[in-house]
Amino acid sequence: MPASAIGAQLYTLRDFTKTPDDIRQTFVKVRCLGYEAVQASALGPIEPAELAAIGKDEGLKIVATHTSYQRICDEVQAVIDEHHTWGCRHVAIGGLPQEYRNCEGFSRFAAEASVAARPLVDAGLTFSYHNHSFELERFDGRTGLEILCEESDPDVFSFEIDTYWIQHGGGNPVTWLERLRERMHIVHLKDMVMYGSKQLYA
Repeated sequence: MPASAIGAQLYTLRDFTKTPDDIRQTFVKVRCLGYEAVQASALGPIEPAELAAIGKDEGLKIVATHTSYQRICDEVQAVIDEHHTWGCRHVAIGGLPQEYRNCEGFSRFAAEASVAARPLVDAGLTFSYHNHSFELERFDGRTGLEILCEESDPDVFSFEIDTYWIQHGGGNPVTWLERLRERMHIVHLKDMVMYGSKQLYA
């Protein structure tokens, strides 16, 4: 696997990854499309070793995941062990828990997640935060995303910038990709344009 890879985000296929058999069939189809890598997200119940075996059998490397923040807080060693089983370094959370979605909450999350995710980094993994558009709301002149960037530990807290959601929130994806280039391991590269009053995206 090269240093960088284009992978399929399995969240987009979540209706077809509910059982181990579903996952295998979906991996076969994803590989037939030409992908060699996936980000595991929204999978149904499956043992880590079985998922690793399916990936190996079907020629797809798990290069990143979406993992719940609660699991990182409550069972971080299990998260570490799973990622080592998959040969996967990049752990991301899919969004900000609801209780943090205010000015004070962004600051609190930046501090708390920097501590909670430290064991991942110490184990050779990375921790990334996936944005939506609500992080572009301003609080006393700063966006939520700026608060996360400025108040988190840069040695621990990285970003998984989603270009669609940046655009959706009125931001410039290029600006944010440039700003966070030293703190990104993963990018969700998705288009979004307005056509009349409708959003078009891919």
